[in-house]
Amino acid sequence: MAQAGEGIVATGVQRRFRAVEALRGMDLRADPGEVTALVGPNGAGKTTLLLVLATLLKPDAGTVRIAGHDPATDRDAVRARIGWSPDAFGLYEGVTAREYLAFYAAAYGVTRREATDRVTALLAQARLDEFADRPVGVLSRGQKQRLGLLRALVHAPSVLLLDEPAAGLDPRSRVELRELLRGLADEGATILVSSHVLSDLEELADRAVFVDAGRTVGDHRLAALPRATTLRRWRIRALGTGALVAALEQAGIAHSGPGPAGVEVHLAGDEEAAELLSRLVTAGVAVLAFQPASGSLEATFLQLTEEGS
Repeated sequence: MAQAGEGIVATGVQRRFRAVEALRGMDLRADPGEVTALVGPNGAGKTTLLLVLATLLKPDAGTVRIAGHDPATDRDAVRARIGWSPDAFGLYEGVTAREYLAFYAAAYGVTRREATDRVTALLAQARLDEFADRPVGVLSRGQKQRLGLLRALVHAPSVLLLDEPAAGLDPRSRVELRELLRGLADEGATILVSSHVLSDLEELADRAVFVDAGRTVGDHRLAALPRATTLRRWRIRALGTGALVAALEQAGIAHSGPGPAGVEVHLAGDEEAAELLSRLVTAGVAVLAFQPASGSLEATFLQLTEEGS
């Protein structure tokens, strides 16, 4: 897979829909060889920005470069280099999965011989090879989601724009999706992923760009996320839930549950969690598991969006 040049660079992007300001000067950078997560609440402008990057909307102001090209003035060059997988996409349900991908390969100018080999390889990689010659209409929702992702990959793009790519996927398929995207990034692709499943993004992404109300509110490498100062959920499981609940109440720690996954508490940070674990063990509670119920990406997202509200 070819390097994506400078990847994706968007600066001061604005887009208005009549009275609604969807983008209010949004900034974003996604580099080759990395997976960048686009994180924000509903209505933050994530999909609007992706549509601008995919050449489907023109910004009212700001600059955008995809692999060095401006999608507003050099649309064909950008489209040749990007793979775009929207949250909702149409499928030609009367054709087979193989025919569907071959059609898009031809549209991108892939030679017939190369397309045949690439389509076969992609179908096998996505565990759709046994359905290759069946009509798209008989596929399950998750299988259709995987086929839509393959459509974005059929021309070997150097930049991937993915909006909710894991929607409808079963747990095994989600793991395989993460492995596929990490492999593409390792080969030099620029990958931008928007998703509401923050746990998936935390296991996948190198960097996260946080957006809210049409603006960028944070840009961090996941390995260096700022420590959240807001309360964070932790989940505790123990032999004898009654003893655990009694110890928490004696310590004055509010809790929810108990439930099938254990008891949840809200703690201010790692130090408070370590102190509580020590107190539980000292009290004779047989702790089986003590872990965050939400990741650092979720905690940072909640803090940034609360600060901006």
